[in-house]
Amino acid sequence: MAFRDRAEASHRGFFGFIFSTILRFIQLVLALTVVGLYGQYVNTARLEHKYMDPNYVFAVVVGSIGAVSALILMIPFLKMYRSWPWDLVVFILFTALFGVFGKMFIHENPEGDTGIQQMKNAVWVDLVNMILWLITAIYGAAMFFTDSRKSLHTGRAAV
Repeated sequence: MAFRDRAEASHRGFFGFIFSTILRFIQLVLALTVVGLYGQYVNTARLEHKYMDPNYVFAVVVGSIGAVSALILMIPFLKMYRSWPWDLVVFILFTALFGVFGKMFIHENPEGDTGIQQMKNAVWVDLVNMILWLITAIYGAAMFFTDSRKSLHTGRAAV
């Protein structure tokens, strides 16, 4: 029962804990998807000793930041809603990623080229990531600003 009590205290209710954990898990899976989709192009360039496009390196870095952030913020003993500024930063990174690759691939006609079709699909994964990080930032900010300001030790005094 201690786990449930701790989860309720850190996420303002057990259902808030379940909601945030599910969101963070989806963010983790999609961020790892971004790393895999863009990382294969970086790896191919590395193996062939060719020029690595910085856009693809940026995508792998943003996906890695998103995956590590989601993994850390999934820990049930952290107050998830206090991380809303970081969620906003990751949202901005995914927005930039969506903008860069969206401009390159959304209007491109694949004409049977599986590489272009894969990049078009990766752009939509970036968009879903961007939306999920915005949702957690808004949810966290709403929880943060509606949090009751009580003292840490006794819980009686208003801060």
